[in-house]
Amino acid sequence: MKVRHFLLDLDARIDSGLFSSGRGTRELWERYSTFMDRFHVGSWKRWLFIEPLSEAATLGLGGLVLMLALAQSAFRETSDEDWLKKSDLAVTFLDRYGNPIGSRGIKHNDSIPLEDFPDNLIKATLATEDRRFYDHFGIDIAGTARALVTNAQAGGVRQGGSSISQQLAKNLFLTNERTIERKVNEAFLAIWLETRLTKNEILKLYLDRAYMGGGTFGVDGAAHFYFNKSARDVTLAEAAMLAGLFKAPTKYAPHINLPAARARANQVLDNMVDAGFMTEGQVFGARRNPAIAVDRRQEVSPNYYLDWAFDEMRRLVETFPKSYVERVFVVRTAIDMNVQRTAEAAVENQLRQFGRDYHATQAAAVLADLDGGIRAMVGGRDYGASQFNRAVDAMRQPGSSFKPYVYTAALLNGYTPKSVILDGPVCIGNWCPQNYGHSYSGNVTLTQAITRSINVVPVKISIALGKGSPKAGRAKIVEVARKFGIKAPLLDTPSLPIGSTEVSVVEHATAYVTFPNKGRAVAPHSVLEVRTGAGDLVWRYDRDGPKPTQAIPASGAADMAEMMSHVVSEGTARRAAMDGIPTAGKTGTTNAYRDAWFAGYTGNFAAAVWYGNDDYSPTNRMTGGSLPAQTWREIMVAAHQGIEIRELPGVGMGTKNPAAAASAAMAANAQEQKPGPPPVLTRRGADILLRVEKMLDDAGKSVGRTSANDEQPKPRASTTLAFPENYAAAGNDAAKPAPAPTTRKN
Repeated sequence: MKVRHFLLDLDARIDSGLFSSGRGTRELWERYSTFMDRFHVGSWKRWLFIEPLSEAATLGLGGLVLMLALAQSAFRETSDEDWLKKSDLAVTFLDRYGNPIGSRGIKHNDSIPLEDFPDNLIKATLATEDRRFYDHFGIDIAGTARALVTNAQAGGVRQGGSSISQQLAKNLFLTNERTIERKVNEAFLAIWLETRLTKNEILKLYLDRAYMGGGTFGVDGAAHFYFNKSARDVTLAEAAMLAGLFKAPTKYAPHINLPAARARANQVLDNMVDAGFMTEGQVFGARRNPAIAVDRRQEVSPNYYLDWAFDEMRRLVETFPKSYVERVFVVRTAIDMNVQRTAEAAVENQLRQFGRDYHATQAAAVLADLDGGIRAMVGGRDYGASQFNRAVDAMRQPGSSFKPYVYTAALLNGYTPKSVILDGPVCIGNWCPQNYGHSYSGNVTLTQAITRSINVVPVKISIALGKGSPKAGRAKIVEVARKFGIKAPLLDTPSLPIGSTEVSVVEHATAYVTFPNKGRAVAPHSVLEVRTGAGDLVWRYDRDGPKPTQAIPASGAADMAEMMSHVVSEGTARRAAMDGIPTAGKTGTTNAYRDAWFAGYTGNFAAAVWYGNDDYSPTNRMTGGSLPAQTWREIMVAAHQGIEIRELPGVGMGTKNPAAAASAAMAANAQEQKPGPPPVLTRRGADILLRVEKMLDDAGKSVGRTSANDEQPKPRASTTLAFPENYAAAGNDAAKPAPAPTTRKN
């Protein structure tokens, strides 16, 4: 009975509460409606004022929410409390022997206050980069609109719309990638900088930190580099040339293209007149007497190497304790400048001499010692034309030069160099690999297969390693490559065993160090020693760097060296052979001849060389045994000068051929592989020489007739061009590169 009364009481209370709440809510709504009726606006006033204001408030609120969402990624860049010094890293680089080779980074030169910069330099900068700098809030809306209109009319990019604040934000926090996300972040960060710094502080940071070409940052560093003087002392013509560098420092650098730099400086003078900062009469002298830059064309700096070393140094500094505030360092690197110069010259000479015949425009090369120190790096043909480092950042298919990882996996799973595999048809799904020439050799040993660069055998090995499952077998191959130090994605495809996946040159070269290093894998590095500007030791690779890891047994590395030595002595890489220096390696050529590789090693070094085109267009049947092997040999010969030749485990010390035999072997090798243009004149070349000869004869006869009427000119010895009997066949065939020796992927 008590429970029943309790439930009835509870039900009554609930009903009463709901009724009271409803009545109270209704009364409140009526009061609110009565109050709001006082503000009712009807007829035309509503549509003229109320509705637009309401829509504006709605859109404004939505815009604020959207801006807040977009600003999150930008503001994350400012999370570091030390954001102002985060990029303030200055590094002077030395070679392995302690000689200066260049510098990177930004030296914040507080010794020159903003008021000490010449007035001409400030005006030239503002007139060219941001005329309304002191008037806008970080984003120059009028300037951006003007740039959009100008670019639309010109059909291309003629003017930049970024303010100095935006450019500083990019320099401090962002990269140079051209994406909408970066532009949005740049705009938010520019506004953020305007709230944290004064206009003069922003301008000072911009003048100190902008890249000015030639590896220099800031106008003072650029003034010293280009004019051998402080920024305090630059003339109007020099100030205009410096201000012209902000737009495209590589394109307008006077030590690279002085005419373009002067033309750009003339545009800066026009900007100063248009902005009202100077009159035409004031800039007349600067036009008539343009700036003269210091000639630094003979100063060769390993720029690709320095860029890579600076990136490594920045990562290394992040591992230092947070309490460490030093930002100026002197770094001794592993580079050997003699080898570096030889590598650069070898690449340039090969491309200049044979590049047109092979339709190849670019190359990359890396030489590493057995500790992983990079002794030389060529990231491309011309750093001034392209700063893209093809040795580090380009990912290209290695072709058959990837096969040593496959054969290593086989040795680790019970195979031996003498194990026999049937070279015959095989298919994985609907993919059936083919050897060069679409022929098969029957039963071959692993040594014969790698020497002749047979494609079918690595694919069959991948199937056998997986015990019938190609995917499981490829996983074992990838595992071996990872142990060697390959960090590239290595996409799992049926053609992975024959090199269809992509790797970088620097990783590929350093991975090959594992073979002569008795199975120990090392990490590629440039930094050997880090000291402060005062000379205090901060970091040393042999003490603080990563230690080698035993990737494979020493016996497996020796077996692979013995197998790969046959590739050089009697296989597809005979042009890489060096007299008296034991050598092993592997060539690589990809489909349509888009990439040509040679990666190899001795008891002292390992190196990889790549040739191809940036746009992935095919070469003219270039194989790894042609220019790559030849370039590799030139670099290696220079690297082994004046050092003790080490034994190559699994091969020994090699053999030194008699001079005559060596010369004959090289001549036969050159004749067999024909890496370059024909040894005899083509028909077109012969016709040109005959026309030149006829012109010289006619000129000589004309001079003889005018010199004396009664004297006959003396007979002139004629030049005879001798051609072999089979000229037509020899000229036409030799003009084409020789076909690959035996396989499609060598």
